[in-house]
Amino acid sequence: MTDAGNWCLIESDPGVFTEMLRGFGVDGLQVEELYSLDDDKALMKPVYGLIFLFKWRQGDDGNGTQSSKPNIFFAQQVIQNACATQALINMLMNVEDPGVKLGPLLSQYKEFAIDMDPSTRGLCLSNSEEIRTVHNSFSRQTLFELDIKGGEAEDNYHFVTYVPIGDKVYELDGLRDLPLEVADRPEGSDWVEAVKPIIQQRMQKFSEGEITFNLMALVPNRKQQYQEMLENLKQANENNELGEQIGDLENAIKDEESKMEMYKKENSRRRHNYTPFVMELMKILAREGKLVGLVNHAFTRAEARNKRGKLNTEKTMLQLKDPQNE
Repeated sequence: MTDAGNWCLIESDPGVFTEMLRGFGVDGLQVEELYSLDDDKALMKPVYGLIFLFKWRQGDDGNGTQSSKPNIFFAQQVIQNACATQALINMLMNVEDPGVKLGPLLSQYKEFAIDMDPSTRGLCLSNSEEIRTVHNSFSRQTLFELDIKGGEAEDNYHFVTYVPIGDKVYELDGLRDLPLEVADRPEGSDWVEAVKPIIQQRMQKFSEGEITFNLMALVPNRKQQYQEMLENLKQANENNELGEQIGDLENAIKDEESKMEMYKKENSRRRHNYTPFVMELMKILAREGKLVGLVNHAFTRAEARNKRGKLNTEKTMLQLKDPQNE
């Protein structure tokens, strides 16, 4: 396992991953969080891949058959704390769409590493100062990635991706030697439907009461899609009969702009060091005798949120199991 400089832990959040895409120079894509695989609004088609965060356990071999097919670009993870970037880049390397532009940085990496074995590809990625700089721009320390050297740490989390390639669906996990072939993808079928049982099995491995997974989708850049649809509507609106549809698209574009502005603000807050402020605030509250009461109140609210989260988790699993959804 190589060190290749320090790589920080980063958060599983669509705003973080979308800004990472921009940092890498990728055009035409964004990342959306999914609360259900039947979330049609988030799953704007096509879906290029799914990013799944789960609690990693020793001996978790997954379900599938190892594949060494040459048409799959797969790099092993040889960088401590970098499984988020590893998962994202492994997925991006397998996107085949003329509307998606990888940009100079990732295009050069892919061209340079295309004939390498997975381990050497990982080493090549680990030595990219540009990729590491983008990754480390989200330097807030959290417990959202697997520390490979963490041994028996209680809470190890790990990212894997699911991607459709040819007539199969693959799980790309940088901690494995090779990709896993996990599902068939018959011609004309929706590959997301095929991968639902695989994700359901992952979710069922968690202990009762735990909320230890997160699912995101790599989808087209919505603003760009809406703008293209808007332009086509305006050209077809000779009799001024499409005013309502045009207005809806203009509002959708504004919504996307607002969301990206919110992501920008949230990511700015993530990068800020609030520790000195928090320490001083705690000292003041302790002196005034308010700290213990506020801490107890925070624990009560956290327990209530966990109960609500458990209910949402159970609802999601029921949706995945619903025969009407399969």
